[in-house]
Amino acid sequence: MNRQRIIVGLSGGVDSSVAALRLLEAGHAVEGLFMQNWAEDEEGYCQAAEDFQDARAVCELLGIPLHRVDFSREYRERVFAAFLDGYRQGVTPNPDVLCNREIKFGSFLAHARRLGAGLIATGHYARTDGSGRLLRAADAGKDQTYFLHAVDRDALRATRFPLGDLRKREVRAIAKAGGLPNHDRKDSTGICFIGERPFAEFLGRHLPDCPGDIEDPEGRLLGRHAGLSRYTLGQRQGLQIGGVAGRPDAPWYVAGKDPQRNVLVAVQGHDHPALLERRLLAAHPHWIAGTPPGLPLDCTARTRHRQPDQPCRVAPAPGGGLAVVFDRPQRALTPGQFIVFYAGAVCLGGATIAAVGDAADTANPPVAVAGGTSLSA
Repeated sequence: MNRQRIIVGLSGGVDSSVAALRLLEAGHAVEGLFMQNWAEDEEGYCQAAEDFQDARAVCELLGIPLHRVDFSREYRERVFAAFLDGYRQGVTPNPDVLCNREIKFGSFLAHARRLGAGLIATGHYARTDGSGRLLRAADAGKDQTYFLHAVDRDALRATRFPLGDLRKREVRAIAKAGGLPNHDRKDSTGICFIGERPFAEFLGRHLPDCPGDIEDPEGRLLGRHAGLSRYTLGQRQGLQIGGVAGRPDAPWYVAGKDPQRNVLVAVQGHDHPALLERRLLAAHPHWIAGTPPGLPLDCTARTRHRQPDQPCRVAPAPGGGLAVVFDRPQRALTPGQFIVFYAGAVCLGGATIAAVGDAADTANPPVAVAGGTSLSA
């Protein structure tokens, strides 16, 4: 085989460690790179030091070099700043997508090339075919193409995903059989810079809370919220709406935000009509092929990780955006999040959800509301 020099992004976890092991067993010249993307804070929630020690132990076992680089400044400027800005605007951003595009397949790839390597690898559950196409992983439950849809095709051409054909249980078995010291390490969850702390606590340190009213869709007062940034559409927990006269004793859910009035809109019922919508407007589309497919396009889409594929039609919209109509109503479509498009096993790309329902008919929707008038079936 053609022996290639590949630098693997090692996080200290089992997935990236097995990725390095598989490449080494395939005969490649493998090196590790530990990226610190968030500075350790005084409360100790960030586990960078512990992660680095785990990565170093794996490299010592495998007999490969381990490089270390600090991308904290790049992360704050390219990812965290956009994260905070999204919450200031009343939407719910997804920093993992930006982290992949800007850091893990941007800064990391550039650094690997400075070290003299032409290829990088990660422990993501995804596949490529050598031409830069992004394909779903064999393990549908672990597939991470949703988070990778914004990565440039040139970066995908230079990337290997050694876990793309494996199930998670197989990865654990390989790690144990290979004697990896982290074979039983618990998977990390959540956003790296938040760690295990409560999300609202972290956000409150960076964005001032601005309490306001909670209303129903008809404008009747239901209670008070702690700040719009603390809530996302479809959320049930944390509303603290007590018994409301004339209303049934049923859970309340966030159905919309009105940043101009600082009002949170809530409804009763998991599948309330205000939480269901078929239309959305998406902005800043990124097509992995480099050019958009022929539009209008019938395909499937996800508006959140692990969501089953939803059939839809995608058409061009004014200003370079996309108008999307789903075959069936979708629950809690959320501005700031991403819609990702698929054609079978191929991830085509995605775009940022800008507005939904009736608000999608305007270029600058004033209210990020989940509800609206659906198109007739």
